[in-house]
Amino acid sequence: MSDVTHESPSSGPPGEDLSWRQRYWKKNVRLLVILLAIWAAVSLGAGVLFIEPLNNIVILGFPLGLWFGQQGAIYTFVILILVYALWMDRIDDEFGVSERNGDGERA
Repeated sequence: MSDVTHESPSSGPPGEDLSWRQRYWKKNVRLLVILLAIWAAVSLGAGVLFIEPLNNIVILGFPLGLWFGQQGAIYTFVILILVYALWMDRIDDEFGVSERNGDGERA
């Protein structure tokens, strides 16, 4: 048998302050909740719940409710993915865990 203790890769040296990980994760989860709430509001709200009132508005010959149900939710989702990626880059930079080298270029 071996007397070697195994530490998880995420544990740092004894005495190292790891509270930044909790702050990092909290910011990440907060961002996810906000973006998912926006996506749910657009997808469910505009595409399902409020489709009848929105269908009274016609833009370029298409009822707005139908457009949100078919295209708007998809466009919103793609925009939210872009926002998440850019915002997480900022959070990564703030906590010093970005995937960039010293020159600011992607590693």
